[in-house]
Amino acid sequence: MSTGRSSPPSATEVSARAVQQRCVLITGATGAIGGALAKVYATPDTHLVLHGRQQQTLEALAAECRMAGAKVTLSSVSLTDDTALKAWLTALSVDQVPDIVIANAGKNTHPTHEGGLEPWDDVQALLDINLKTPIAMAQHLVPAMQARGSGQLVFISSLAGWHGLPTTPSYSASKAGIKAYGEGLRGLLAPHGIGVTVVMPGYVTSPMSEAMPGPKPWEWSPQRAANKIARGISANRARVSFPFPLNFGTWWLAVLPAGISQWLVKRFGFHHTGGS
Repeated sequence: MSTGRSSPPSATEVSARAVQQRCVLITGATGAIGGALAKVYATPDTHLVLHGRQQQTLEALAAECRMAGAKVTLSSVSLTDDTALKAWLTALSVDQVPDIVIANAGKNTHPTHEGGLEPWDDVQALLDINLKTPIAMAQHLVPAMQARGSGQLVFISSLAGWHGLPTTPSYSASKAGIKAYGEGLRGLLAPHGIGVTVVMPGYVTSPMSEAMPGPKPWEWSPQRAANKIARGISANRARVSFPFPLNFGTWWLAVLPAGISQWLVKRFGFHHTGGS
């Protein structure tokens, strides 16, 4: 006769449940979009692997995600040190190959005065984190995803990837580059059960956005952006771009004759560096 009481789960059952947790890896988790995405994915069925440079902010985010029921692992490994990056991702994959990888870490730079170029050291650092690191992450993770037969890679581009902006030429170049890479990789990996999503946000409220020169039309909150991105990832969309008015306008910059596009960029105020 049943007493109506269930016995405690065995160690095997607990282990099986842990294995069933999806693993979501987010770099740049201490940034505005990265932090908001971590909160979206913080559910009891998720193992969050959060990477960030700001240790205090990372710990606070982890505590909030754990309160929501997620298992959380933290890292501050140097993403631009390929040896360290490979060692971290390899060790992580031994325990559980990530199901979703959001390569969100990034930075910006811009000319410091009218007619001047961006400082070369800043350009090199930007290309390392915005372009080389996401590609390196794919190199280190895709073989394990292929062996499993599933996975989702998410690359963060920008609407600036449609047409280079004079206010941020190197940033625009890096985002155009990762857009093209993600688009190419999607076709390459689809037969292996691996999805690739390229995210092209407009302006999202953050310290990095605030530091960017030029107007910031249709600016979104990080929470709104994260919800939009998560829905696109869930649907395995090839591209998630927002907000619509700015996306539509910047798309036209890519298809119109270059002279007209450059006139429009200047007409709408995206040519001022903000420097003296």
